[in-house]
Amino acid sequence: MFTGSLTADLLLGDVHSLKGKRAVVKPIVAELRRRFAVAAAEVGDQDLHRRVQVGVATVAGEARQVTDVLDACERMLAERPEVTLLATHRQLISDTDS
Repeated sequence: MFTGSLTADLLLGDVHSLKGKRAVVKPIVAELRRRFAVAAAEVGDQDLHRRVQVGVATVAGEARQVTDVLDACERMLAERPEVTLLATHRQLISDTDS
């Protein structure tokens, strides 16, 4: 069994309030969950208007499956016109890791 996580640092476009930020981030997180069957949430920079960290996690029987899902999630985030993908961090853990 393999567990993978992706943390994406995003810069939001024309957002001037936390309410405006929520209106951009909420649909992105919902789309990640729906399209890729992953756990996704806003995990950082909650008090900043134009920055957000989104975390994604997935589990699969093969490392390649985890990598493919995280690649697809990263591509989706990079293609969103309302955000700029600044950086990502990935982690892949096997159940045999100690």
